[in-house]
Amino acid sequence: MSGTSSSLPHISRRGLMLVLSSPSGAGKSSISRQLLAGDDDLYLSVSATSRKRRPGEVEGVDYSFVSTEEFQLMINQNSFYEYAKVFDHYYGTPKAPVEQKIAEGKDVLFDIDWQGTQQMKAHARDDLVSIFILPPSIPELEKRLNKRGQDSAEVVARRMSKASDEMSHYPEYDYIIINHDLAKSVASVQAILSAERLKRERQTGLTAFMKSLRDGH
Repeated sequence: MSGTSSSLPHISRRGLMLVLSSPSGAGKSSISRQLLAGDDDLYLSVSATSRKRRPGEVEGVDYSFVSTEEFQLMINQNSFYEYAKVFDHYYGTPKAPVEQKIAEGKDVLFDIDWQGTQQMKAHARDDLVSIFILPPSIPELEKRLNKRGQDSAEVVARRMSKASDEMSHYPEYDYIIINHDLAKSVASVQAILSAERLKRERQTGLTAFMKSLRDGH
């Protein structure tokens, strides 16, 4: 089987930007982790943030943690694809590492909100594939937030009050997944990713491959 796979023609392609958004607690982070674990061509875009590091978070893996002043300097230097202020803290996506991966034919995963997605569309619509994750119900969303144990009751209440506004932006996304079951949701995202990778316009090596076919190779 491995010999057969290695003999298949390789067609160069341009990478894509895969955006996952959802209200807090709907499951986008869990889906992201499983996608990354099972796909060597998918890389997580590490956002910069001005918020404090939570227990268990790793610098440069979960986020790049910077001060508010440092973040504002990066804004002034036009260093972000997108940035937003959420719950009194800044979050942003640095441009340089993303552009490098896309050019190499690798895909970059973004765990960002609807505001960030709008900004990404303005800069890179042709490379963007956006998916919105919805919870199966509002009570289930609140249950998941409380079960995480990361936030105080006050913060959970703030996130719940914001969820309705966040979910109202679902029509702006290319795909919608209702996260009833994590494994099925991951499989749905994988199917979307597989199809988007095969889009003709992303296969930059297709012209050369077609020439080789016409030449009888």
